[in-house]
This record gives sequence, C-alpha cells and structure tokens, in this order.
Amino acid sequence: MALIKYNNNDYRPTSFRNFVDRFFNDEFVGGSVPSFSPKVDIAESDKEYEIQLHVPGVKKTDFNINLNDDQLTISGERKFDDEKKEKNFHSVESYFGSFSRTFYLPEIVNREKADAKYENGILVVTLPKDEKRVAKKQIAVK
Repeated sequence: MALIKYNNNDYRPTSFRNFVDRFFNDEFVGGSVPSFSPKVDIAESDKEYEIQLHVPGVKKTDFNINLNDDQLTISGERKFDDEKKEKNFHSVESYFGSFSRTFYLPEIVNREKADAKYENGILVVTLPKDEKRVAKKQIAVK
C-alpha cells in the first residue's frame, strides 16, 4: 500500500473562476495569515517510507509533526525576515506564511520508530515499515 496525499494546497486553479475566488478569499478577506504548500517528495524502499518536505529558511523549532492514527500532519511557518522589510524589493518569488500537509499512512508503518531530520532546507521524515505486518503470505489454489 502506498502513502496517499490527503490535501494539496498548490496554487494551481482548475478554472479561472477558482483562480479569482481563491485570490480574493486568500488575499483580502479577513486578513488571513498567508499560506503556501511546500513541495514534497515521497520514496519507498523495502524497509521504510521517506517523506522529503522542501522548506528552506524554516527553523527546526517552527515545525509541528503529528502522527494520529493513520494520518501524518506536517505543519509550520516560514516567517518573512524583518530585515528584508527595510529593503526595496523589486521581486519576491519565495513563499512565506503557514503551511500544513497531511498524509494517510498505510497500516504497515511502525509509528513508534518514526523519525525526522532537517538539513539544508529539507525536512526528511522517515517512517519504517513494521516487519511483522510486511510479511506476505502466498495462498496456493487447490
């Protein structure tokens, strides 16, 4: 069984109407906190799943990683540096604000041995497979 992405916050509207709706709802209504969706790479080996979240500029302390039943939620915030406010930017292509990504986990994940590391702007969450549950049984047809 593979990991299934629960929510996708990519700003890729499916229609012009969605684009306009999201633009006005996210940017102006209620002064909401800006958000973005970091890019994620998911890999699987015989022994584990590995989720790589690309979030340069985020401090380790700004991550929240929660494992509840069959869901893994990674959230946090990339803050706009106060020093940059003194500068006159002509272009800002970086994303800032809060983010949250949730993934459904297969039953074979050993939740007790889950681990996370953050290095060079990439958060790596390792989810080992439970060897007892991985064992496959072949049934002969009689």
